[in-house]
Amino acid sequence: MSGTVSMKEPVCLVESDREGKLRVVAAAQDILNQIDQHVVVVAVVGLYRTGKSYLMNKLAGKNKGFALGSTVQSKTKGIWMWCVPHPKQADLTLVLLDTEGLGDVEKGDEKNDNWIFSLAVLLSSTLVYNSMGTIDNNALEKLHYVTELTEHIKVKSGQKEDDDAEYMQFFPSFVWTVRDFTLELKLDGEAVTEDQYLENALKLKSGTSQKTQAYNLPRSCLRNYFSPRWCFVFERPANGEKMRRMEELTDDDLEPDFVQQSKSFCTHIFTNAKTKTLKGGLLVTGRLLGNLAETYVAAIRSGQIPCLDNAVQALSEIENSNAVERARVFYQQNMASWVAFPTEDLEELSDIHAQIEKEAVAIFMKSTFKDEDQKYQKKLAEVLEAEYRQIREENCQESKRVCESIIKHVFGPLEEKGSSDYTVPGGYNKYCTDLQMMTKKYRRTEGKGVKAEEVLKVYLDGLASLGQTILAADNSLSEAEQRTKEEEARREQAERERCAAEEQVRFQKRLQEDQDRTHQQHVNQLMEKMEVDRRNAAAEYDRVLQVKLTEQKSLLQQGFDDRASRLQGQINQIQEDQRRAENKRSSSSCILQ
Repeated sequence: MSGTVSMKEPVCLVESDREGKLRVVAAAQDILNQIDQHVVVVAVVGLYRTGKSYLMNKLAGKNKGFALGSTVQSKTKGIWMWCVPHPKQADLTLVLLDTEGLGDVEKGDEKNDNWIFSLAVLLSSTLVYNSMGTIDNNALEKLHYVTELTEHIKVKSGQKEDDDAEYMQFFPSFVWTVRDFTLELKLDGEAVTEDQYLENALKLKSGTSQKTQAYNLPRSCLRNYFSPRWCFVFERPANGEKMRRMEELTDDDLEPDFVQQSKSFCTHIFTNAKTKTLKGGLLVTGRLLGNLAETYVAAIRSGQIPCLDNAVQALSEIENSNAVERARVFYQQNMASWVAFPTEDLEELSDIHAQIEKEAVAIFMKSTFKDEDQKYQKKLAEVLEAEYRQIREENCQESKRVCESIIKHVFGPLEEKGSSDYTVPGGYNKYCTDLQMMTKKYRRTEGKGVKAEEVLKVYLDGLASLGQTILAADNSLSEAEQRTKEEEARREQAERERCAAEEQVRFQKRLQEDQDRTHQQHVNQLMEKMEVDRRNAAAEYDRVLQVKLTEQKSLLQQGFDDRASRLQGQINQIQEDQRRAENKRSSSSCILQ
């Protein structure tokens, strides 16, 4: 269950403070911050005392958890959250949100109800609306919160009116659960499914009277904002005293049909509830969901209307900055664990760097979104290069320290003898023999690192004056022999300079290879991410487009030609937006220079 959490019981996510303003509870946000997995978010809303919490407990696989009220008082206040492993997909976390009952007579705060309903819509990927009895005009009139959503949620700032299709790209799927249902599922004498029962209840009436418009409004909103839509009906779970002890009862104590209906509902949610996404098909993690809740609630507290595009932009800046830091910390910690200074050669350090950098970039790519012009990815490249530069410098400094220590040990005897031991006839040849022997011993010694030749050159260059003094004092050599020895000394010095220069050339070549490999790694992972984003966005556009085409067909069949014609404008706009998004992606060149 890496990247997720499993809570033993629910916690409050959104509550009212002493001033009556909504706020996100820090403890709940801390839990969401621990969830790197993508989340399926199921929120339940509905009138108070309709049994919402029972369904959420069943989704959590428990009898207890979310409070079940057994009186006429509403138990749930604010929005409560329960995060559990998804029962069917190990790479997802199921986040359950139970909201306080709407229309609580004791609370009497219509404004609060609207914000709770709006937050449930904004945060969830599947919205469950729970009601009692039947889906009739009275039930739809009580769902007036849907008709007021556009007064509490905006897609784009500065725009007076948003397109219904744009809301659909943000809004969740919709499940209407009808409790204590006693009717037969029949229409005109024919048996129908629960979904058909719902769609029939959402049929529009023709006409332009105020009464007809009031009748059509909630139905139009549900049809325009939410897709797909499903319905589940439930018989009364038990009778009399048992209803007040629901938390204590097992399935054996409840009506068999109700138990089966509950299982069907849960199976449907586990199978069909999708991952929470933002516009463009961007998948939401638990951490991102927590930031999303904070962004929306902050807007509400300040008296503003939550704007979806603004929220996404604000979240992208937060998440992208955090993604850079998470990648940096991962790189820093893993390099510290894997690299032992000094490395034997440049390739060893380079190979470790390449692997850890690749994983760090992947961590960044997993979280980043809407990184316009790859601003944050370029920042990540700069951050990792600075970290790598520091590591290379530490590696070089440690190599120098080790080499100097080895030199002190290997060449120590020579320095202890000094020039006096060699300023005798034949002393220069003895000096050269000792020097060559010690030089070979130094080069055979392992663990010197990347500065072996450079440090040796500096040391031996420093001995040049000593060698010249010994040579000049060796009267056993003729002038011609001395000139030959001087020429040999110059050749040896040139050879040391060549070795040190080659060492530096290899160093610079490896640095360039590292930079080229880093750039290609960023490009490859960016292109992979862009392709995933393209597919997700295309799927989202296709989903909304198909919904609108189906709705248009239904309107034409019912004789609403004017509505179908107006809907064509939305269809054309969706297709244009899709083409524009595809063109933008296909024409965008990688600017990670």
